[in-house]
Amino acid sequence: MKIDFKQFVKYSKPGPRYTSYPTAVEFSEEFTYEKYIGKLRNRDAKKPLSIYIHLPFCRSACYFCGCNVVFTSKEEKKVRYIDYLTRELEILSQTMDTSSKVVQFHFGGGTPTFFSAEQLDQIMNSVKKHFPKFAKKAEVSCEIDPRFFNEDQMKVLKKHGFNRISFGVQDFEPVVQQAVHRIQPYDITKQAVDLARKYDVESINIDLIYGLPYQTLESFKKTLELAYSLDPDRLAVFNYAHVPWLKKTMRKLDETTIPSPDVKLAILQYTIDFFTNHGYKMIGMDHFAKPDDELFKAIEKGELHRNFQGYTTRGGVDLLGIGLTSIGEGEDYYAQNYKDLPEYEVAIDAGKLPFWRGVELSEDDRIRKAVIMDLMSNFKLDIKKIEKMFGIDFKAYFADAIEELQPMIDEGLVKVTGKAIKVSETGTLVIRNIAMPFDAYMKKHAGSKKTFSKTV
Repeated sequence: MKIDFKQFVKYSKPGPRYTSYPTAVEFSEEFTYEKYIGKLRNRDAKKPLSIYIHLPFCRSACYFCGCNVVFTSKEEKKVRYIDYLTRELEILSQTMDTSSKVVQFHFGGGTPTFFSAEQLDQIMNSVKKHFPKFAKKAEVSCEIDPRFFNEDQMKVLKKHGFNRISFGVQDFEPVVQQAVHRIQPYDITKQAVDLARKYDVESINIDLIYGLPYQTLESFKKTLELAYSLDPDRLAVFNYAHVPWLKKTMRKLDETTIPSPDVKLAILQYTIDFFTNHGYKMIGMDHFAKPDDELFKAIEKGELHRNFQGYTTRGGVDLLGIGLTSIGEGEDYYAQNYKDLPEYEVAIDAGKLPFWRGVELSEDDRIRKAVIMDLMSNFKLDIKKIEKMFGIDFKAYFADAIEELQPMIDEGLVKVTGKAIKVSETGTLVIRNIAMPFDAYMKKHAGSKKTFSKTV
């Protein structure tokens, strides 16, 4: 499809990525520790669990990174953190029924493989001591920086059933790597991917980012070719979120070298065409998967879900966030741990979970969450299903949202009928903009340029 990318620049405005709804900016301390403990104590143990463990340490800063990280080269900091993680797991096991089946587990960072093989083994042994029922077909995954990855670590991951590995690449172009302070030659990445394949890892994911300094359409074409040569099962191609008011390291980037919105859209469109022409299916707004991947199968059935770990087929589960700054998700709440390491430790020293803040979802939140997450995941919405689920008249309930969508309806980006909302192929490029009218909190942030990253 031919697109006038300059016409699309008008959609470049601050907006959420919708890894949650309400988004994290709505989290507050009004959702108290007592409320959170009550949610954990009263949850149905028959409901499956997804577990996320944050390993926050990195040796040095990648200037594009929006994650919550702690920069260190000191071994004692990692040893100390493992001790506190172990104690957090112990407190959790005393607070909630941990006999639930674990269907998904994820190590995120930071750099999880900045921890040694022995340390990773120690953490996993502690996890399985307190959460012993890992499902036979559980998705067990780890984010890996190829610059910090060796065979001993791979053996530990294999031992504990890790079947999906996500390699951070971002861009293979040397001038871009230099600008973002992450020198990572192609050969290092290839060695890491080959090592995972040697141990029969079922699913290999590669993360790329577009919108970084000095990127052009021509330079990113080379990155795409090199990424494709590694034959990944999935790829995530993220739009760089430039939020220097939140992340100090982003201030080190020269903003004049960041591609303009029309160039970023051209890169995204080329990326979609490139991977779909090479046998991949676009999943959600920033993922691609081979046709035999479970994500592909889920989107075919309209059963794809979205959470803080990205796109997943594991719907209807509670997400448990463990470690510094981790976020958990229940049916009607989100809960976040402390972001500050000393505060995290003080809580655990007091025998409490390191819970900081969260939000309890109202009925309106749950309705809007269902709508937004379906649009973000499957590019379509079954209106009748939402009406039946919540007992509402959709068009009356969302009259203002449908009115706000009208310009995008007129441009053919989205179609609204009495039964469904369907996003066009072109509309997928601005899916965040299409979801935003259904967000009740956006009006509160309408005047702020320092709440969310740009959608384009």
